Amino acid sequence: MRKYFGTDGVRGRANGVITPELALKVGQAAGVVFQRGDHRHRVVIGKDTRLSGYMIETALVAGFTSVGMDVLLLGPMPTPAVAMLTRSMRADLGVMISASHNPFEDNGIKLFGPDGFKLNDELELEIEGLIDGDMRRCLAGSRDLGRAKRIESVHARYIEFAKRTLPRHVTLDGLRVVVDCANGAAYRVAPETLWELGAEVISIGVEPDGFNINQDVGSTAPESLVQKVRELRADVGIALDGDADRVLIVDEKGQKVDGDQLMAAVAQSWKEDERLTQPGLVATIMSNLGLERFVNGIGLTLARTAVGDRYVLEHMREHGYNLGGEQSGHIIMSDYATTGDGLVAALQLLSVVKRRDLPVSEVCHCFEPLPQILKNVRFRSGEPLRADSVVTAIAHAKDRLGQGGRLVIRPSGTEPVIRVMAEGDDRDLVAEVVDEVVDAVTRAAA
Repeated sequence: MRKYFGTDGVRGRANGVITPELALKVGQAAGVVFQRGDHRHRVVIGKDTRLSGYMIETALVAGFTSVGMDVLLLGPMPTPAVAMLTRSMRADLGVMISASHNPFEDNGIKLFGPDGFKLNDELELEIEGLIDGDMRRCLAGSRDLGRAKRIESVHARYIEFAKRTLPRHVTLDGLRVVVDCANGAAYRVAPETLWELGAEVISIGVEPDGFNINQDVGSTAPESLVQKVRELRADVGIALDGDADRVLIVDEKGQKVDGDQLMAAVAQSWKEDERLTQPGLVATIMSNLGLERFVNGIGLTLARTAVGDRYVLEHMREHGYNLGGEQSGHIIMSDYATTGDGLVAALQLLSVVKRRDLPVSEVCHCFEPLPQILKNVRFRSGEPLRADSVVTAIAHAKDRLGQGGRLVIRPSGTEPVIRVMAEGDDRDLVAEVVDEVVDAVTRAAA
């Protein structure tokens, strides 16, 4: 069991869970773990636009420099940019200060190894062991303390990286694009990348003030984007989340396109171009059954993992896949990135749109999703899923759905919530099943 790390780094309320003291200890512990060899070690640190980012960044700098690591500060940058720059700048460690799609009150610390990949469970446990120990013996001598400096050129480096994921002959000329940056980490780089590729760009969610990240904007609140696409008769809308590692697409009709449809469109295109390294893709247990039926129908397989882009990526690396992701919009294209990259995923989709010369609504409607209902049950303490009444309700629900449906019950990795999801061909049955399980969990959690 991990005490601090969840499914996506350390996350919680700023100055509640994520305190300066904890950030300092994370910096010290991670700095000790990743000092390997006699060279001068360094870490890159990026962040999103939350007010608490200043506090956490400063504490992390103190932690890393106190154990002898040099710090390169990137400022507001997308999570995938931090992962890319960790490798590109030959850093020993990368850090992203973000709580992704959560409200501004929350924040988090994500760590990347020198290869740009998120840390595995073993490394996180090693860091946790040091956090709770006495770090004084690990402090650097007075002459060996680290230095910190801010790097100004990183935005241009990431923009060029994103553009180069497209073939040289592909441009976005003729496309009117509305991009919603969630008042988050991509508020500068995403609009500029799209414009440099030739698109007519209308930007929303690009005025961060420390408090408005993900507030009525971004991939978790796409209503403003839908309205703007319809109002301006745009060809496509792109919604990123607070740290830009996930994306949601809105077609020219104002209809939302989730990660399942995006993966289906890209998988079909890559299959035709013989670009898939394995005859299939990787998704989570939350992806719609319609996606699985679609990819099976075009001769591909769908491998499922636990929820979390880290688990998708682990399966991709272990089995040689180069395409995977989540319904929520974490799309991993390992030919280009070591983590989900909302901007790169959007660019790859737009390249398919340009090549086929079809509206986004036609390119992205690969299958009819099965009715899928997800409800959350918040609880304060305990393990309500272990209650006999809940176990019985779950078994009964699975029997009712039969072989043609799916039931997924799981605790959230980032908040005290139990998620109950069911899907099947019969919407009424799916709704009844979800309500029955939710009622049982609610009573057990009371």
